Amino acid sequence: MDRRRFVISSSAGLAALSAPRLSLAAGGGTLKFVPHADLTVIDPTWSNAYVTRNHGYMVFDTLFGQDSKFGYQPQMLESAVTDQDGKRWTLKLRDGLKFHDGSPVLARDCVASLRRWAGRDDLGKALFAVTDELSASDDATIVFRLKRPYPLLPMALGKTGLMMAAIMPERIAKADPDKQITEMVGSGPYRFKADERIAGDRAVYERFADYKPRSSGNPDGTAGPKVAHFDRVEWRIIPDASTAGGALRTGEIDWWELPSADMLPLLRNARGVKVEELDPTGYMVSLRVNHLQGPTANPAIRRLMLQAIVQRDIAMGMAGTDPKLWRDKVGYFCPETEFANDAGMAALTSPRDPAAIKRQLAEAGYKGEKIVLMDPGDLQVNSVGTAVVADTLKRSGFNIESITMDWGTLLQRRNKKDPIADGGWSIYLVQNSGADLLNPAVHGQLRGNGSLINGWCTSPGIEAQRDAWMNATTAADQIAAARKLQEQAFVDVPYIPLGQVAQLTALRADLGGMVKGMPVFWNMKRG
Repeated sequence: MDRRRFVISSSAGLAALSAPRLSLAAGGGTLKFVPHADLTVIDPTWSNAYVTRNHGYMVFDTLFGQDSKFGYQPQMLESAVTDQDGKRWTLKLRDGLKFHDGSPVLARDCVASLRRWAGRDDLGKALFAVTDELSASDDATIVFRLKRPYPLLPMALGKTGLMMAAIMPERIAKADPDKQITEMVGSGPYRFKADERIAGDRAVYERFADYKPRSSGNPDGTAGPKVAHFDRVEWRIIPDASTAGGALRTGEIDWWELPSADMLPLLRNARGVKVEELDPTGYMVSLRVNHLQGPTANPAIRRLMLQAIVQRDIAMGMAGTDPKLWRDKVGYFCPETEFANDAGMAALTSPRDPAAIKRQLAEAGYKGEKIVLMDPGDLQVNSVGTAVVADTLKRSGFNIESITMDWGTLLQRRNKKDPIADGGWSIYLVQNSGADLLNPAVHGQLRGNGSLINGWCTSPGIEAQRDAWMNATTAADQIAAARKLQEQAFVDVPYIPLGQVAQLTALRADLGGMVKGMPVFWNMKRG
């Protein structure tokens, strides 16, 4: 067969653009950053928390990068070639890549890393299910031999949602994927300073002098050249919004990832501070639901919770009254993207009737059992939305018990499958980038496979429609499958959509070069 070289980019010809060869920029002091939560887990292959993912992109690199148009471009790779009718992918590493311990990045490191990642990530599992063999044919060449064509391979290896496909040394990557690693040796633009980490206070990174950026293209999402201008980046954990806002205004910190809505007017008027959009797809707000324990295990009760929700109230409570900063009538896919649709939306848009819901709860067998709502008190934006959810559900007859905890504790408690009386949980609010809800392949919450991320939802109907989308051969078939998938989701309710809010960030006015999409620390510099 003729070999075809795939140019992985968001638009025709983008990868052909070239620029002068880049080297690491001269040192530029220290950047002080306040993340939205404490960094409690440092293994990006083990946790799907965004704070862990953001840390992961500091330390590790990936074979492909995701650009702002959701295209996938070679990142650690010099080339990506497919032949044998799409059943073989040959990936060639760029020259000169090094790990933080000084060792070269080899193809066998990548193979071991991808195997570990696929043990945790849903899309990774799907890729390996159609993989006959993954091998390193030489030190620079990775070969996937597939059972059938799999055009989603670059998406799987380059997506920024859920678990990133982080590349690490083989000796570390051979660890059990279900056990956290603590040795942070990557090949990314920054090194993790484990000796300076203080839980609940700070995490520190230093510029990796031997990092080799791509020599072509422009910084765009996690794609393109990653040029580090700061010698050092310090993450400061400041859960109190007033304290964080004050520190930004006085210049004690440089960047506050997720300011609360009530602080935005003050920050917009502060001298030396600017407020910008970080992610154009915003945050999709969701109510995660426990499908194993308590009243929420009953699908009829989940549907009544859905009927009680008023997206407008929740989104406006989180983002403020400016309608430019929030959106309601939002389904299971990110608005204004290819697979967003109106199938089954009456469940969200029909008139709300708390009295009728109370009557139907009794008919569904609900006897006022406790529903435990986990409230992350250190995430002010989430906590405000949580309070609105609690009030809304109480007015419709649900017995809601809100329990306040920090985000790290919430992430640990959500792993518990215990009954409510034994320390289990029922529901909690979470925000996801719209980019992570683009399509069924990357949408980890929209699953019926019994995984943790969707509260152990088991739904053969959801899985069947997801498989139909994954196996579709035309755009029309994909759109039809996405519609049927959303219809099924409104029946089984894997989670409850709560709307969309703008993702704004605040930083010192002298900082420029912020790459949009998520907090990354390359390309940014002063002046």
